[in-house]
Amino acid sequence: MNYKKAVENIRSILKTYVQNAQLQSLIIGQSGGIDSALCTVLAKPVCDELGIELISRSITIVTNKPEEYERANAIGKYFAHNHKYIDLSDAFYALEKMVMEDFENEDHTSFNYRLRLGNVKARTRMIYLYELASKYKGMVLSTDNYTELMLGFWTLHGDVGDYGMIQNLWKMEVYEMAKYLASEMESSQAADALMACVSATPTDGLGITNSDLDQIGVSTYAEVDAILKQILRGEIAGLENNKVYQRHINSQFKRNNPYNIPREQVLAD
Repeated sequence: MNYKKAVENIRSILKTYVQNAQLQSLIIGQSGGIDSALCTVLAKPVCDELGIELISRSITIVTNKPEEYERANAIGKYFAHNHKYIDLSDAFYALEKMVMEDFENEDHTSFNYRLRLGNVKARTRMIYLYELASKYKGMVLSTDNYTELMLGFWTLHGDVGDYGMIQNLWKMEVYEMAKYLASEMESSQAADALMACVSATPTDGLGITNSDLDQIGVSTYAEVDAILKQILRGEIAGLENNKVYQRHINSQFKRNNPYNIPREQVLAD
C-alpha cells in the first residue's frame, strides 16, 4: 500500500463528507488502542482545515487499565481539540443490576456473563458519545477495522459509529499506516504517543479476556489477517476447525445487521 496516498485519500473523502453534511464537530471514543488513535490522527488535520472541533473522550468503565487511559489521554492531548477523561463506572454499576436479568443468581465469573457485561459496557460508552454528538452537532467516528468486521469482533449498537475511515483496512495495515504517520511527525512527543498505541497489547478494555488475541484464539494479528484472506479467496479446505474460520462463520449475522426481509419476499404469492 502507498500509505502516503491512502492517508491523503482518507482525509480528502472525510473532508467532503463533513462539508456536505454540514457537521460542526467530530466525536471519537479514545481507548488507548491503535484503532482509535489512528482515526484521531487521520481526522485532526481535516478538522483543523474546516475549523471544527475534534472531540475526544477516554471513557473508563471498571475494567480499563491505567496504561490504557494514559495512552488515550496522550493521543487526546496531541491530536484532539477537546479531550477529557470520563469515568462511567458508577453509572455502569447501577445499570448492571437493572439490565442483567436474574442478576443475583448469575455466575459473575463465567465467560458468558463477562461477555454480556462487556456488551453493556460498550453500549454505555456509546450512549455518552452520541449524546456529545447531539450536543455539539457532530458525528461519532467509527474505529473498527476490516479484520474486526470479518470476525464479528465488535458489540452491536455499542462500537460502530457513523463514519468509518479504516473499516476497510486490515489490522496489519492499520499498524503500518500508524507507523508511517508517526515517521512523518515533526513532534517527537506526538510520534511517541502514537507509537505507544502501536506497541500496546490490543484489548477492548471490557474485561472479557486479557487481550483481543486471547478472545480470537491466535497469537498475532498477522496470522488472523492471513487466515481471513484465505477464506475470502475461497480456500477453506482444512479450516473447518480453525477458530478464526469458525468466528467468521458464526458472526455472519452481525455483518447482515439489521436484516430486513426483502419486499418482494413479503409480497410473494
